[in-house]
Amino acid sequence: MSDHIVTSYDTDLQNLRRSIAEMGGIAEKMMADAGIALVRRDATLAQAVIAADQRLDVLQREIEEKAILLIARRQPMAIDLRETISAIRVSGDLERIGDLAKNIAKRVVAISDQVQPQKIVVGVQHMSELVQEQLKDVLDAYATQDTKAAHDVWQRDGGIDALYTSLFRELLTYMMEDPRNISFCTHLLFCAKNVERIGDHTTNIAETIHYLVTGETLPTDRPKNDASNYATVSAGSEA
Repeated sequence: MSDHIVTSYDTDLQNLRRSIAEMGGIAEKMMADAGIALVRRDATLAQAVIAADQRLDVLQREIEEKAILLIARRQPMAIDLRETISAIRVSGDLERIGDLAKNIAKRVVAISDQVQPQKIVVGVQHMSELVQEQLKDVLDAYATQDTKAAHDVWQRDGGIDALYTSLFRELLTYMMEDPRNISFCTHLLFCAKNVERIGDHTTNIAETIHYLVTGETLPTDRPKNDASNYATVSAGSEA
């Protein structure tokens, strides 16, 4: 980061970085807790995840306001302008990650009293753990402006898509084998799609890191391996 003659300018940028770091920490915890709540059918923990989303929303609005004021007052150039724009982008992705984690938590509340074989949940749990790792890695990459680490997260998106497709088919099999599994597995399908969408947002952040550091954009075509039925795509869009 470049040093500025006006000390308050540095303070403005530091405040943006701190707010993004706080948002990242909340989003990571929300996703981790949503995963734990799903495995344990823990409605109390799920409600805590739902409640945490409010703080994320507040921070996202504050970052947007700070960034807009910084642009208006300082008229930043080059990397300073890119950092300010990147903060707006990343905060938007983190806010959406929080929404998706909240959606998973809502599903947990809905199925918390249902008794189902634990093996049905294992696939979603594994996928969630992989995406949690992606989220951690991309937030670390943002903090250190590590384009190599960011590109690694970007490349891993295809693997998450392939895993979602496999999980989609597995859950359909459980539903066909026993109609009593339909309700529970449908909720799990929505959870899995939300997890997959969180993975997409980690790749958004990876692209933003590349833009921040280089001033260039990554190719628009990401590695995609999601061959599940198009009808399920809307599962991740619930609010």
